[in-house]
Order: sequence, then structure tokens, then C-alpha cells
Amino acid sequence: MNLQNRITNYQRNLDAYTRRPLARGRLLKVTGMMLEATGCKSNLGGICRIISDDEVIEAEVVGFEGERIFMMPVGALGRLSPGAEVVPLPEMKFGVGDNYLGRVIDGNGQPLDGDGEIEAEAYVSLYQAPINPLHRQPIKEVLDVGIASINTLMTVGRGQRLGLFAGSGVGKSVLLGMMTKFTDADVIVVGLVGERGREVQEFIENILDEHSLKRAVVIASPADDSPTMKIRAATLATRMAEYFRDKDQNVLLLLDSLTRFAQAQRQIALALGEPPSTKGYPPSVFAMLPDLVERAGNGKEGGGSITAFYTVLTEGDDNQDPVADSARAILDGHVVLARRLAETGHYPAVDIEASISRTMPNIVADEHMASAKEFRRIYSTFRKNEDLITVGAYTEGTNPDLDYSVKKFPEMCKFLQQGMNEKLRLEECITNLENLF
Repeated sequence: MNLQNRITNYQRNLDAYTRRPLARGRLLKVTGMMLEATGCKSNLGGICRIISDDEVIEAEVVGFEGERIFMMPVGALGRLSPGAEVVPLPEMKFGVGDNYLGRVIDGNGQPLDGDGEIEAEAYVSLYQAPINPLHRQPIKEVLDVGIASINTLMTVGRGQRLGLFAGSGVGKSVLLGMMTKFTDADVIVVGLVGERGREVQEFIENILDEHSLKRAVVIASPADDSPTMKIRAATLATRMAEYFRDKDQNVLLLLDSLTRFAQAQRQIALALGEPPSTKGYPPSVFAMLPDLVERAGNGKEGGGSITAFYTVLTEGDDNQDPVADSARAILDGHVVLARRLAETGHYPAVDIEASISRTMPNIVADEHMASAKEFRRIYSTFRKNEDLITVGAYTEGTNPDLDYSVKKFPEMCKFLQQGMNEKLRLEECITNLENLF
């Protein structure tokens, strides 16, 4: 990069901040990750720079009381001293644009991949006004995700928001990678929030292919990041998707995971003294979840769309976990991965009986819907009587429906299983489903 380009890039970075004089304050108290200061003013979500001897850290304002403001560090806490100088920074804006495609960035929008600085097309605030729900175009177009079980039995509509519910180690990251490679989308935005740092590189190198990465932006905030950085990464991923949607593009947003986002907010709320309500989660957590999720979906009539998949970790495989229960209520459907299927080598380990797409009846043909209902009926009949069949307590001929399900079950399992590099088109999946019966 020559000198002129570097100067231009620095100028753009300076223009990302709104300039105005700001008063400086002093650090009063540090309790765990919570920092308390006085003598300065800043809005909720504002950034302050704390200068202590040779240590300089940035912190985000998460609350205030009277003249005191409460902050949480964006990065490592460092070695702070009493009376450290607190300097509120002007409003921070984030770079967006096509130059971010193929890149891996952190929650601040800074590159993690070592490929140099990114020249942004525009700088935007992290939050934008929501679209009037009556101005959104309805979900009426099927989205091919390349996975047979989802294409046929819980068909996804373009602009739909679904949850991917799973415990640890049952294949949710692989399933996300398959959708990233197989789904027809102009742009893919992947948010890796609160997961193991090792998984970030593995997801990029082993699960994403080169073609998918060229049309994808990956925003990563691993488990050792601060709670504020995790929340910012999830919000930035959504804001990036909104930018491309507003350019009339169809976006696939994958956020892994919504649970880590909720846990980060729980850490902040509890540190502020907010009382826990449901299994240790304060009320603000359940207020933030719909605020994030509702930003996805279709844009205005004739515009772009954001089809979103949010992974939800079911701790101890408990689907009644409060975050899972809340997410299920605000999403347009849910895909549940079952450990019992993964343990038998059945992949993707989609639990057909527990999964549903709420938009499917409105976007598929009547023949397709009838075949899907028949598949579920036969599959459920076998599962309900599986123990009797296994121990030999069932006698053939006593129940025609069960006899038929026993005959068809191996074919149905084969239909549901799919290799991680095996792409199945929507039309092919529907034909295979109808041929089963």
C-alpha cells in the first residue's frame, strides 16, 4: 500500500468517529470486570479509554447511576490503578462493504486473518432503526439449503429465521458449514460468538470451502473475549447482514451461538446488580434476544433478505433451557439435533419429530406438504414402538400401520442421512421423498 493510499485509509478511519469535545473523568472502583468512574459523561454503549500509567484499555459503558458510569473492558482488563484517567471517545462506527467478503474480522471490525487492512465502502452505526413490520415483504419463496431432511420436512423460506438446537458434539458446526456451502445466497455472514478459539480456524479451513469463503464475512469472538466483545460481534454480524440486505442482496446469516450471546449479557447484567429471574438469567437477557433476532428477515417489498440460522446450546440436552425456550418462541421454526442419533452415526442428526418450520405450509406445493406429513406419520409410528420391536415383543400382522413403518424405516433413515460434502438440490429431494411411498 503506497503512502497516498495509507493517508486516505487513515482519513476514512478518522471519519468513522463524530468529533466533539468530551470531558475527562477518573476511575473510582474496580470490582471483578465492572469499572466505575465519575467526572465524565457517555451514552450507554459508548466507548471510554482508560489511561493508567503505561496501560491503556478500552471499556464500554453498560450502565450509570447519578454522576457515576459503569463500564466493562472490551479487551483484557490490564493493570489499572486508582484515579486512572477516563476519556470518553466519540461515537464509534464500523466499516462495511464488499471488501469484507473473504475476510475474518473481530467484534471491532479489525482483521484477524493477517491479510492487511480492509478498505470500507461506508461506516455505519452498530444499530439502525428496525423496519416497520407492515413494510416487510412476506416470506413466499423457498430457499434451497442443499440438505434433504431440511429441504423436504422443514422447508426454509427466504427471509426466515430458524434456531438450530443442539447439545455439544452432535454436529451443529458441520451442519452450519454444509448450509454455508450449499445454500443459494449472494452473501454469507458467519458470526462465531463465544466458541472455542480452535474452532474458529477449523471452521474456516475444514468446513468452509474456498468458493464459500469468497462470498462470506466471518466475525469471530472466541470464548476468552470479554462479554462486551461477544455482544458486539453478534451485533456487528447482524449489522453487516443488514447492510448487504439494504443493497437488495439475499444474505444467509449464521450465528453460532445465540446462547453465548445470552450468557454474555447475563454476565454484564449480574455485575450491574440486576436480579436473576429464570435459572440465573436476568430479565434484560430475554429483552435483548428479540431485539437481535427481529433485525433479520425480509426487507421492504422488492428488496433483499436475511435468512438467519441461530444455534442454541441446550445444556445437558435440555430443550427446556430458558434461552432455548425463549428462542423457540421468537423464531420462525427450529431444527433439533438429537444425541441419540449422533451416537448411532446418523448424520445430520436431525430429530424429525421435534423439528418444524412454521412457514413451510405457506411456501410449498400441496403434494409436497402431503408427502412430508406422511413421512412424519410413518416415522413417528416406528419410533413410538421401537422398544417393543427391539425386544421382540411385537408380532407382525397385528397393526398394518406399524408393519408398513417397519418395512419403510430403513429407507427413510437412508433418505435422511447425508455426507458433509454431498449436496442435494431441492427438486431432487422432493422427488426422492415422493418416491419413498
